[in-house]
Amino acid sequence: MSNYGFSVSVTYGFDEAVEKVTQELAKEGFGVLTDIDVQATFKKKLDHDRLPYRILGACNPPLAKQAIEADADIGLLLPCNVVVREEESGSVTVAFMDPAAVLQLVEKEGVTELANAVKEKLAKVRDALA
Repeated sequence: MSNYGFSVSVTYGFDEAVEKVTQELAKEGFGVLTDIDVQATFKKKLDHDRLPYRILGACNPPLAKQAIEADADIGLLLPCNVVVREEESGSVTVAFMDPAAVLQLVEKEGVTELANAVKEKLAKVRDALA
């Protein structure tokens, strides 16, 4: 994928993918704090049609608390974004921000271990969707 995320292609439709990823995130202790409907926003603000694309801002409160206590500015890198997008082919991709890659910017004790723990949880969500 990229050096800042990882993804999975799923076999179900877009709306079902959003529902399933939200359910799987909850199993790992994440709630969705934000839900940005890029397709609707582009249509409303730019009168531009695009395929379905949602950005879900996922947060695991105990882990977020640890991160913010390690560095108050770490909130600039939160929440963990999860993108659900429909491809031109009709397939659906679920992509996850790689917290280990993003949080390597923070040079505070314990943050690397915390980032790896979050990545492990998000990888479990990815694997459950496959």
